[in-house]
Amino acid sequence: MPVIRKSLLELIFSGAYLLRWNDKLRPVELLEIDKQAHKMLLACVLWHEYSRGADTARRVALATEIVEGGLFDYFYRAIITDIKPPIYYRIKENPRQFRELTEHVLQRLAPSLAPLGPFWKRMRAWHLNPDEESPARRILTAAHLYASQWEFRLIEPCNAPFDDEMGDIGQSFPDRLDGFADLPGLAAMRTPRTALARLANLCGQLRFQIRWTQAPRIPSTSVLGHMFIVACLAYFFSLTVKACPARADNNFFCGLFHDLPEVLTRDIISPVKQSVASLPPLIKEYEEAELERRLFAPLRDEGFTGLVDHIAYFLGLEVGSEFQECVRRQGRVLALDDFNALQREGNTDDQDPKDGRLLKDCDNLAAFLEAHSSIRNGVSSPHLLEARVRLLTRLRESPLACLNLDALLADFD
Repeated sequence: MPVIRKSLLELIFSGAYLLRWNDKLRPVELLEIDKQAHKMLLACVLWHEYSRGADTARRVALATEIVEGGLFDYFYRAIITDIKPPIYYRIKENPRQFRELTEHVLQRLAPSLAPLGPFWKRMRAWHLNPDEESPARRILTAAHLYASQWEFRLIEPCNAPFDDEMGDIGQSFPDRLDGFADLPGLAAMRTPRTALARLANLCGQLRFQIRWTQAPRIPSTSVLGHMFIVACLAYFFSLTVKACPARADNNFFCGLFHDLPEVLTRDIISPVKQSVASLPPLIKEYEEAELERRLFAPLRDEGFTGLVDHIAYFLGLEVGSEFQECVRRQGRVLALDDFNALQREGNTDDQDPKDGRLLKDCDNLAAFLEAHSSIRNGVSSPHLLEARVRLLTRLRESPLACLNLDALLADFD
C-alpha cells in the first residue's frame, strides 16, 4: 500500500518556491505550482473532449494516465527547474545525456516517492521508456505549451522593447501547438473570445489571487497553487484508501476545480465567511449565478454541455457542496451519507464516484502546509499561528482514521 510521508508533502509544496521566467522582467511572480495547476486544468478539459463517446474503461484509463503523467512531469520539473528550456531540449536530443539526467532526477526523487510503491514504478517507466505519441502525453504537452504561452503573454510587453529573445520565444509556442491541432477542443481554446478560451483565461487568472491576504506569508501561495496542492493530496490519499481509478481521478479533478468560483468572488477567508450566519449561502448563491452567466451558459451555447456537467459534478453543485460524497447512477447524481458509505457502496468505476470528507481533509491539510511553511520560514503573525492550531485540531479530529493524519502531522511538530 502507498505510504504518505512528510517528505512527499514537502515535495508537492516545493513548487510554491520555484520561480518561472526568472531571467525575465515579470509584472507578477510566476510560480511553478501555479503553472502546473493551469496546465492540469487545461489537460482535464482536453481529456474530456478527446474521450467524448468513449466507454467508461477507456475514459478512466486515459484520465488516470493524464493525472499521473502530470504528476510525474511536475516532480521531474521540481528537480530540473534551473535548466532553461533550450538547454533542456538540447540535452533531450542526446539519448545518452538525457538518460543520465533522468537517472539523476529519479535518484533525487526516490526518498520521497519510492514509498508510494506502484506509483513510483509507473513514474520510472514514464520517464525511462516514454511513448511521446500516446494520447495522454500529447494532451499534457499541448496543455503545457498553452499554459506557458499564457504566462509569456503576461511578460512579453515588459520585455519586448529590449530583450531580443522574445520574438523567437513567442513564435515557438504557436509553431509547436500547431502540431497538436487534431486534439478536440484545442482549436476552440486557442481562438479568442470563445467559451473555452474564456474558461482557460479565468483558470489562469486565479494565480493573481493571493490567499491569506490579511496574513503576510513566505511563500505567498495563490488560489491556483492551492488548488493544485489539494488535487495532489486528494489523489495520493485516494491511492492509500484503495479508491477505484475513476474515484481517484475525480478526486484529483475536484481538488483542481474546487475553488474555481473564487475567480468570480475572490478568496474570502473562513473567519469572515463565518462571521454572519447568512453570508455563506449568499456567497454560494452569487457564485453559482456567476458561474452560470460567465462560464456555463457560454459553454453550453457552443456545444460543451457535457463539459459543463462534469465541472458542475466536480464542484458538487447537484449535491450542495464539493465536499459531499456522491456517485452517478442511471444518469443521476446521488449524494451518499459519508466516506464509509462511498467505500462500501460506491467504489466502482461505473458509478463515477467522488469523495467529500477526504477532499475536505486535503483542503485543510493544504492550508496547514501554507501556514506551517511560512512560520517555519520566519514569517508569522497571530492570525497565522491561530490558523495553524485551528487546522491541526480539525485534521486530528477527522473521522477518517484510515488516512493516518495523526502520525503524518506528528512529523510537523
